[in-house]
Formats: sequence, C-alpha cells, structure tokens
Amino acid sequence: QVQLVESGGGLVQAGGSLRLSCAASGRTFSRYAMGWFRQAPGKEREFVAAISWRDSSTYYAESVKGRFTISRDNSKNTVYLQMNSLKPEDTAVYYCAANPSSYSRSYYYKQEYDHWGQGTQVTVSS
Repeated sequence: QVQLVESGGGLVQAGGSLRLSCAASGRTFSRYAMGWFRQAPGKEREFVAAISWRDSSTYYAESVKGRFTISRDNSKNTVYLQMNSLKPEDTAVYYCAANPSSYSRSYYYKQEYDHWGQGTQVTVSS
C-alpha cells in the first residue's frame, strides 16, 4: 500500500546539518501521519519527530526540539527531516514510517506505524 525510501544520510561533523528525505509511493500518502524514528546500535528504536496529515501539526522528541524540523510536501509524496546543530548522540539509523491514525498521541510510539522504510545512516563525528 505504502512504500517508503529514505535518503540523505551521511557523515557530518558535530554542529553540522543534514536533510533527510522520505519518498513515498501510494495514492493514500496524504492520509497518513508521518514519523521519523532512529536506532543506534544496542539501543531501542526511538521517536524523533512526526507530522499529521490533516493540518501538518508537528511533534518532536525533547532531545531534538529546536534543532530538527519535520515537513511534508504532499504534492511530491515526500517527507523531510531537517537536522541542524547535530551532535554525536544523534548518530543512528534513521527510519521514516507511516501512521494511519488521526490521534496525535499515537505518533510517539513505533508500534502504531504500519509502514517503514529501510533506513538511512547518519553519523556525527566529534
């Protein structure tokens, strides 16, 4: 139904910026809330940011608030994550995911998402 492909990851020095993209296929894309999660080796996958489909309201983990910005362009079936002021602790594989729920409280939890991309590696050096 929905296929997601992330891109834009890479190696960057602390304090630098990256913009991740998530390209989606599927004609129902605009009806999904979209989220970004990340997972570092040996750690649980954690919520980073989400954006609703109805009014493009945004939601962020406290650890990235003020540094990361999520956005979506429904005409391009693409979700973005602009990451500024990157820190070594931001190093992880970043995944985008699609959530069919309209309840914002579901956006924080990975089990609420139905579709996942394959991930893109972000490495922040010090």
